[in-house]
Amino acid sequence: MKLPKPSPWAKDGAGEGNALKGGGYALAVTAVVLAILIAVNVFASALPATLTRQDISAAQLYSVTSNTKVVVNNLTQDVTIYWIVQSGEEDEVIQNLLDKYDSLSDHITVVKRNPDVYPTFAQQYTDEAVANNSLVVECGEKNRYIPFTDIYLGEVNMYTGGYDATDFDGEGAITSAIDYVTSDEYPQVYLVEGHGEGALPEEFARQLEKENLETQTLSLLNVDAIPEDAACLMIYAPQSDISQEEKEILADYVSGGGKLLVCAGAVEGGLLENLYSLLSDYGVTAHDGLVVDMDRAHYAMVPYLLMPDLNSSAITDPLIDSNYYTYLPLSIGLTVGADIGAGTVTALLTTSEQSYSKAAGYELETYEWEEGDAEGPFALAVSVEDNGGGQLIWFASDQFLTDEFNAYSSGANQDLVINALSQLIGESQSLAIRSRSLSYNYLTISEATASLLQVLMIGVFPLLFLGIGIYIVLRRRRMQHGAV
Repeated sequence: MKLPKPSPWAKDGAGEGNALKGGGYALAVTAVVLAILIAVNVFASALPATLTRQDISAAQLYSVTSNTKVVVNNLTQDVTIYWIVQSGEEDEVIQNLLDKYDSLSDHITVVKRNPDVYPTFAQQYTDEAVANNSLVVECGEKNRYIPFTDIYLGEVNMYTGGYDATDFDGEGAITSAIDYVTSDEYPQVYLVEGHGEGALPEEFARQLEKENLETQTLSLLNVDAIPEDAACLMIYAPQSDISQEEKEILADYVSGGGKLLVCAGAVEGGLLENLYSLLSDYGVTAHDGLVVDMDRAHYAMVPYLLMPDLNSSAITDPLIDSNYYTYLPLSIGLTVGADIGAGTVTALLTTSEQSYSKAAGYELETYEWEEGDAEGPFALAVSVEDNGGGQLIWFASDQFLTDEFNAYSSGANQDLVINALSQLIGESQSLAIRSRSLSYNYLTISEATASLLQVLMIGVFPLLFLGIGIYIVLRRRRMQHGAV
């Protein structure tokens, strides 16, 4: 028996129905997916920039440090950051950084001011010609203008006339400005003068200003007592000794709770006896001469350009954690003796067992040990906690703060002193925020590491590649002969 054939009309109708059902299902799924994507985008756009933008740049241009977060999280006043920029000229890095500040605190508001629309706006804050992407930070009656050249550090190219930026310091400049406009008082650092002291290196002086530390000069011969508003005294690079009267003023100041920072290295006239007697009051002996270290892992280029070990402390730990090294050239050796009851001494930087102090000082003719040289190891920096509540931090070198040697250490030398000042003036969190290099940083390595790299690059690697090449050629010849 033959079954009747299904009607072609019925077949086509069922097919169309299935197609319509399938198409409706696909349309519904597409609509749901689109709705989910739109909801996710709306939700993501509402999140703060700190959560939605990840910094994968080598210099971490788009990140903010914990120091900034501490300052911003402690805000109790409203701060406005005015971004002075023409439409279409916005710098992407600055835009991202301002978004981070805006999302970190409800007390911070970022407002864009187009000079084409507000041509006289910047004149109430500065008399300078204002470049695009400059900033003004304001809180109440106080404000600070941040020019573009303080955000992108560099110099004018004498050949092209353009501006060659080498470092990005946006975070440091903005956080410093926020701290400045929200503070009522600023720590006073008095620089002792009258003994041929050197001028503070330009980069270090700029960092002090960024730290909102105000500096004044002080001659101990013209005062009966240290000014009461002094948060700290600093002696930098003296070339001649202090008097006995000055020594007693400084000793009384520290024993009475004062804070003193000293950077004093070897000088051509020999040891500054009265100055270094401040340390002898705590059982620390200073050796007349110049420290050399014959351990190749503890010097760079020449044995008196020292790379000491950093001992753990609140001052050195930030450098240790970041794997930085310090350079201390032309240093005096310090020996920490037994506790004599005046205070607690902590060695911050130390040389190796192969170090000694050359008694000849600047007149040395050989790095080898000679009769009269003092054997190490030595401390090159110490922190003294006086029983009276004062504190003394001493670096047995002064050249290490110069711009040249600070650059060799990739800024670690300067950070070390800023950390010391921060501890002395009672800042629990230093505002020292490193600028981000747009080009390069010096690679700080010891002489031993440099020699190892030379051997590897000049000797081992070329021989290794040559051996591999010979092996490949011989192997191919064997294979050719085997095939024949």
